[in-house]
Amino acid sequence: MLLPRLRRFARALARDAHDADDLVQIAVERALTRAAQRRPDAPLSSWMFGIVRNAWLDELRARGRRARVFAPEEAGERIGDTSQGAHADLLAVQDALARLPEEQRAAVALVLIEGLSYKEAAYIMEVPIGTLTSRLARGRETLQEMLGET
Repeated sequence: MLLPRLRRFARALARDAHDADDLVQIAVERALTRAAQRRPDAPLSSWMFGIVRNAWLDELRARGRRARVFAPEEAGERIGDTSQGAHADLLAVQDALARLPEEQRAAVALVLIEGLSYKEAAYIMEVPIGTLTSRLARGRETLQEMLGET
């Protein structure tokens, strides 16, 4: 199903579950109202990932790139749970991903999390494959450094 993948990608971009849900809703609305603009040769998933990405860029511009400091609600859901170690690891990965620069975070989310090909991810991000590869390599390296510290 495409919706869970779009939501996962939106969460990687937005770093907030509520913002991610809003992004997916905006993307679906845009897709429905602009269905005639979809190229018949383009896969639906690529088109939708592109819409999510563009909606996020629009949101960033609208916010004036001000930082959000609120912790996600789910960060406190498992306090006292026996799976705290695994949850702590998950939070560390989410935190490290959130600290990546926007372009690296998007590349990591599309290729490593969503499993898209480099070509498809480059198309969605509207960059050459070499640029995507470079952003992905820097993102991986930075993630490894950050997660090696914890």
